[in-house]
Amino acid sequence: MLSLENYRDIAGVEVLGEIYRKARKLYGKHILHINSTYQGGGVAEILNSLVPLMNDIGIDAGWRTLHGNPDFFTITKKFHNALQGDSLNLTATKKRLYVQANEAFSTFTHIDHDCVIIHDPQPLPLIKFSRNRRPWIWRCHIDLSHPNSQLWDFLTSFILRYHLVVISSENYKRNGFPVEQRIIQPAIDPLTAKNKELSDRDISKYLRKFGIKTDKPIISQVSRFDKWKDPEGVISIYKRVREKVDCRLVMSGGVATDDPEGPKIYERLHQKGGELIDKGDVVLIIPENDIFVNALQRKSAVVIQKSIREGFCLAVTEALWKGTPVVASNVGGIPLQIKDGENGFLVQPRDVKGFAERTIRLLKNPDLAKKMGEEATETVRKKFLITRLLIDYLDLLAEVIH
Repeated sequence: MLSLENYRDIAGVEVLGEIYRKARKLYGKHILHINSTYQGGGVAEILNSLVPLMNDIGIDAGWRTLHGNPDFFTITKKFHNALQGDSLNLTATKKRLYVQANEAFSTFTHIDHDCVIIHDPQPLPLIKFSRNRRPWIWRCHIDLSHPNSQLWDFLTSFILRYHLVVISSENYKRNGFPVEQRIIQPAIDPLTAKNKELSDRDISKYLRKFGIKTDKPIISQVSRFDKWKDPEGVISIYKRVREKVDCRLVMSGGVATDDPEGPKIYERLHQKGGELIDKGDVVLIIPENDIFVNALQRKSAVVIQKSIREGFCLAVTEALWKGTPVVASNVGGIPLQIKDGENGFLVQPRDVKGFAERTIRLLKNPDLAKKMGEEATETVRKKFLITRLLIDYLDLLAEVIH
């Protein structure tokens, strides 16, 4: 298990000193994180690093995952989509099953902590069934810029009980909302299997292991097979790019345990890719292997992120950290990370032609790609590493815990 000391060479002694100093105010405090899945998606990845680091510096931090049946996760996936702007038939049955799952979880989950941090909407109602009156924080990782009004009204009855809400961007703030809203941007852990340095030998080994040929340049998108990531649109981009540059598209995705839509989208992609998949020019893969994802992002000539909505997008952060040029949608939290034309390219999410043109430009201009990649790495080093996220949480906890 990594300790804070392992980050010294990357973050520097001043940052580590600041973390240890801030942690002294919180020694022995009990903090609990609750979300809906142990693996799959950025929230689980963050907690896998953040919770052990909190314990390493003297905070008693725990992490629990909400138990839910398939019906519950089907409903909460619809809630997720509706919070990002989808329509929703919010029936009394959906409301009841959503609340009942949380009530049931509360009966065998003892929450007697100095602060409880609830991640995303799945466990949001838990606060209603707890006798713990110490601070509760709702940490929403979703793009809340255009939530479904009916759903937001329903969820507000739970959110009003919270001490404060943490979101990723100023654009997600709800004007006039009576609960205080704070901005904390997500971050990656540079020492995990997905982000650590890899030798050329290891990169080749893992790509070979998963059947990825490197006889031509690779462009890739690494994201869950989710409609908000527009994977079908990525194939459309690739079809344009290959008219100018002979290359291969690799789409590496996972299916989170709390996302029942993933398998259906994966099947649709097979239909969309058709002959290109049969020829090996388009590769769809669910590797369940972080080192492979690391190798793919490092070997890719260009990483694409064609999201339609995006809370933040750690897949972009990961690619930037590895010095790989990124062409991404100008939505949600992505422009917090990319400055157009400097450390990557931003394109309007529906602009297939624009995505293709910038991808072709990078493929044909390796000097530009290298320069952008170097800028990208430094952006992440300064702003989006787990040590900065830990500091933000220490400041927040010191304020709310008395």
